[in-house]
Amino acid sequence: MRAVITGATGGIGAKTAEVLGLAGYEVILTGLNEQGRDAVMADLESKGIKAHFYLCDATDEQQVNETFQKIAEKFDSLDLLVNNVGGLGGRQRVSEMETDFMRKVMALNFDSVFFNTRAALPLLKKGTNASVINFSTIAVTNGGGIGASIYAAAKGAVQSYSRALAKDLAEFNIRVNMVSPGTIDTPFHAATDPALVQSWKDGILMKRLGDPREVADVIEFLASEKASFLTGEVIQINGGQAFI
Repeated sequence: MRAVITGATGGIGAKTAEVLGLAGYEVILTGLNEQGRDAVMADLESKGIKAHFYLCDATDEQQVNETFQKIAEKFDSLDLLVNNVGGLGGRQRVSEMETDFMRKVMALNFDSVFFNTRAALPLLKKGTNASVINFSTIAVTNGGGIGASIYAAAKGAVQSYSRALAKDLAEFNIRVNMVSPGTIDTPFHAATDPALVQSWKDGILMKRLGDPREVADVIEFLASEKASFLTGEVIQINGGQAFI
């Protein structure tokens, strides 16, 4: 089994590579953070996981196409694509939003999914129980926080596109699902004011942040034969945050 994970130089992407690798996947990582790459690759190799890395900007169409050409030269098929790249990209109120900022956030969240999925499809069509897993967010339904309108809109596009993909790819036996993580305890939040982190916990039914492994484990399930009749679904992983 082979899986490509975009943006896998830390956080959820790195943990997903570990969980999939320990489940028997040969993992192919892409990303831009070379320092993060070295740490992640060393960790995976120390666990006996067969891993490969390609330096690639997931928002750059040419780089993505060239990267998958290189992957196709080495591998004849793929079984899983995890489009992990995405993020808030910053906050700007609608009345003050710069067009460049809007384009950047849309590219980070939607263009990356479009470019990587399209480039991976020739290999996925040759895979076994092949699937694509994308990332949604609670912001799709609640509009996100102040300054996050474009992030919410971009992830809304990903969610609609993923369901359209599920229809489009069913004839090739390729499933498409989404995970929707809540507030996850990653290095991104390490320097955050503890009082703010506590306020986040107070807004979660289970009164704690999620762990990257709790997202990675769901991704592993969705990619497995145990989820062979699941497609077009969004799995919320937020400790009940959506219920409050």
